[in-house]
Amino acid sequence: MTELKTLGSINIRYSNLAETSCCLSCGGAINHAAASMGEVCADLGSGRGLDTIKLATAAGEDGKAYGIDISEGMLKKARLNAGKFNISNVEFVKSELENLPFKDNELDLIISNCTINHADDKGAVWKEIYRSLKPGGRFVISDIYSLEEVPEKYRNDPEAVAECWAGSVTRDVYLKQLEDAGFHDLDILEESDSYEKEKIQCVSWTIRAFKS
Repeated sequence: MTELKTLGSINIRYSNLAETSCCLSCGGAINHAAASMGEVCADLGSGRGLDTIKLATAAGEDGKAYGIDISEGMLKKARLNAGKFNISNVEFVKSELENLPFKDNELDLIISNCTINHADDKGAVWKEIYRSLKPGGRFVISDIYSLEEVPEKYRNDPEAVAECWAGSVTRDVYLKQLEDAGFHDLDILEESDSYEKEKIQCVSWTIRAFKS
């Protein structure tokens, strides 16, 4: 029930932000993605679709980019943007991160900006990322972690989770989830100083790893 409330809060918040100029991202995963011609890519939490469109452009007509989002307003805006730029090798799909709509070993590249912290079961998300990537495929993901465990009253508040802070986990927990999913030899591409995010201290980082 809490998960459904969280998804509802995320849908409402981000659908309302779809037509604003608000910056929605905590990082620049696309700046490190280095998508190549012919690759099949996915953007988790694709928002207005601009990074997904960049992936599709880099992948060329022999490649493809998928945008994954749970917000109906954002998906509508993303599809309009793809049409505006006449991008045909892109598809925007409504899906939860814990159950990605990809075959095993389908993707060359997965990116995401400040989205995984929203997920109720982050361990399941990372396992889905690992499952969906081809051997040798990689993720480049920007997200946040907290310096200490988020108090339960905030962690179980769907609106606080939707605001990109209450769903964060500590660095040690984050790294353990990656390891349990099968990812090793993590590259930390960017890592900020700590900053206050509502009730907790957070750090933003952009990380990369390859599926062995």
